[in-house]
Amino acid sequence: MKIKKICCIGAGYVGGPTMAVIAQKCPDIEVNVVDISEEKISAWNSKNLDELPVYEPGLSEVIKETRNKNLFFSNDIDTAILESEMIFVAVNTPTKNYGKGKGMAADLTYVESCARRIAKISKNHKIVVEKSTLPVKTAQTIKTILETSENKFTFDVLSNPEFLAEGTAIHDLSKSDRVLIGGENSKSGQIAINLLKDIYLRWVPIEKIVTTNLWSSELSKLVANAFLAQRISSINSISALCEKTGADVSEVANAIGTDSRIGPKFLNSSVGFGGSCFKKDILNLVYLCKSYGLNEVADYWMNVVSINDYQINRFSDIIITSLFNSINNKKISLLGWAFKKNTNDSRESAAIYVASKLLVEGADLYVFDPKVNESKMKLDLKMLFESRGMNEKEINNLFSNFNYCDDLDLCFTKSHAIAVLTEWDEFKEIDYKKVYDIMKKPSFIFDGRKILNKKNLEKIGFNCFEIGK
Repeated sequence: MKIKKICCIGAGYVGGPTMAVIAQKCPDIEVNVVDISEEKISAWNSKNLDELPVYEPGLSEVIKETRNKNLFFSNDIDTAILESEMIFVAVNTPTKNYGKGKGMAADLTYVESCARRIAKISKNHKIVVEKSTLPVKTAQTIKTILETSENKFTFDVLSNPEFLAEGTAIHDLSKSDRVLIGGENSKSGQIAINLLKDIYLRWVPIEKIVTTNLWSSELSKLVANAFLAQRISSINSISALCEKTGADVSEVANAIGTDSRIGPKFLNSSVGFGGSCFKKDILNLVYLCKSYGLNEVADYWMNVVSINDYQINRFSDIIITSLFNSINNKKISLLGWAFKKNTNDSRESAAIYVASKLLVEGADLYVFDPKVNESKMKLDLKMLFESRGMNEKEINNLFSNFNYCDDLDLCFTKSHAIAVLTEWDEFKEIDYKKVYDIMKKPSFIFDGRKILNKKNLEKIGFNCFEIGK
């Protein structure tokens, strides 16, 4: 058997880029990316490559090379399922906001819906590949649903979690550290593993393809994100101590990073981690541990999230305290909304939480980000405020002090303070002498990403705060 047609259900941050690279590396395989969202599919099919729903360096070039050749985006989910031999499930798995496990467990509504649709439509053998980040034993749920199909088709379920860093996703896919494939130790299961492995072998060296059982693969994704987030929370906890003692967290990170047992990666102190995975996956891990009675283990990982929340709140409080304990009606300019540079993804961005606190304190916010638009910023804030029980009137009152900027001069004019919340390279190139001249005095800069030159800013006249220094 050879895979000729692939279907991916879910055209988001995982499905779109992953399938684009597979299409590029496997021109003989037809790749169909499907989604229920007509708006999202329309954006993927846009002639203007700047309008793609996902921004990743290098992605538009891959889309231009493959789209409508062997890569197709559509809303015709049923046809794609029916005709494909291999089906990737890359739908969203948000944290539950209701019922048992609220605030911690993964909501598998979309995954279950996909499994039921595959069961209903399929008429021949299917290899179903979990691409979404899922709790351990989700494969069993999928298998149970597929087994109930009246069509009596055969199937195999594989786990193939993504290990992409947003902002470098195309590079990560093209030059993967490793590809993880989990499957069953049966004849059929091993055949399925090898078929998926054969796809990756087109461009990934065989020594970088790791195979495990299903449960180890599912758990490995959660643990990988938990360990990465742990490193960030660890260095961020030290940044607070550095500020009190006169140490420099960058120097501390460099010193410990030269230890080969530790290494230098994920030791950059900042206002806090964000993104779609870290917090969600750790909370999922916490819930999993609690469900097995491992309360001490759950508490350990919960503290990683707590330190991140502490860092975000601490940064917000430093802004308020520095501005004489009152920011009511004071203009504050926020640079960055995406959770990191080179992406338009703002899910769980520290900027959302900093902005929400400053708005509640009465600040007049002006926000600039090169890739995140106004509607996304307001949606992020609206969802956060609603989760805190605010009604529409209260939210609209706060929005009256929220201003989206696409002009940096407008963003800075008569501003009392600037807070850097995303490490976009272009923020380093700003003429801060010119900015200082048009700001209110005294003028403040709060560098939450450690990308600016504090000494130079102080020479200009800024009162400057830098995380961990």
